[in-house]
Amino acid sequence: MFKKIFYSLLAVTLLCGVVSCQESVSHVGKRVFKVAQQQFKLLDARLEPGEMPRTLNADGTPRNNTSISYWCTGFYPGSLWYVYEYTGDPEIKALAEKHTHYLDTIVRARTHHDIGFQVNSSFGNAYRLTGDKAYLPYIESAAAKLAKRFNPVVGVIKSWESNKKWAYPVIIDNMMNLELLERASKLFSCDSLDQIAKTHARTTMKNHFRDDYTTFHVVSYNPEDGSVAIRQTHQGYFDDSAWARGQAWGLYGYTMMARETGEADLLAQAEHIADMLLPRLPEDGVPYWDFDAPDIPNTVRDASAGAIMASAFVELSTLTADPARAKACRQMAEKQIRTLAGPEYLAKVGENGNFLLKHSVGSFPHKSEVDVPLTYADYYFLEAILRYNKLSK
Repeated sequence: MFKKIFYSLLAVTLLCGVVSCQESVSHVGKRVFKVAQQQFKLLDARLEPGEMPRTLNADGTPRNNTSISYWCTGFYPGSLWYVYEYTGDPEIKALAEKHTHYLDTIVRARTHHDIGFQVNSSFGNAYRLTGDKAYLPYIESAAAKLAKRFNPVVGVIKSWESNKKWAYPVIIDNMMNLELLERASKLFSCDSLDQIAKTHARTTMKNHFRDDYTTFHVVSYNPEDGSVAIRQTHQGYFDDSAWARGQAWGLYGYTMMARETGEADLLAQAEHIADMLLPRLPEDGVPYWDFDAPDIPNTVRDASAGAIMASAFVELSTLTADPARAKACRQMAEKQIRTLAGPEYLAKVGENGNFLLKHSVGSFPHKSEVDVPLTYADYYFLEAILRYNKLSK
């Protein structure tokens, strides 16, 4: 009898070795959100009223923001809303409300195209999860403010302010802010916001992308006639390189626009970007900071780009009509989620400045925020898990 039990256990062990028994994605999600739930409460405790987390300094001390105009201020409230969505924890909900309301004056502050990031992740998620109409004026005002940056002659929303180098700079990141316009268009029955978003997406499709569907970071236009003056990759290795987070913004932005509009050409663009990325990603799914960095594999990864891609891949898998592409996108998203949930990237409770993920990159060429935690990496990682969980429901 003992020998029979022994060989049965041995068979199970060998079978696990063959089929690579591993933690279910559902359990991965539970584990990650448990860490997030604890980390973000500790993070709140170390912040002064009105402060938002940003990253860590070189010496490991926290670097916070007191200015609500900084482009990342919506991500910590947004992450709290995601943790509340998953856990239902009333303490987390209270923190989400508190940090969202720290941004109450944002539509009156001197802001920029990233008001979409700031408001959609905070007030947008707050309204989505609570239905509280008190959040709606912030969404409406932010969308109106973003729309004012649109120039119909150029056909895009202006990103950065004009300077000696760029007369009308537009960055690929700006695709992400179109989600605010699309949501506001539906919430307030304002077709012009939808038209602005679609025009920006199509102009960007025409001018930002190379023949292989990699994207430049910055395109500067002539505001008088809308012609392209400069194409550059400001935060990548060189102008013609595939800066990882830029590719992630492109994949996510066009996937989101396909979902919001149902337009076939916008979906096709997302599919082309995915087809470019899938074979180029490393075995574990987390990209190096630039796909064309000369010192791969001896250079840093960018967890933020991996998290953004994972969230986009999950959603694209539900939109594309190609079963093979859908499967490849789901598999890549799962791989990225598993890698980011592993010990190399996921922080232990009480460490990493109370951020969730390690090893992200802000701007490698400018030696800014290199191999550190970043709030948007946490936000899109949690979003990716939430989206993946819905696939099986």
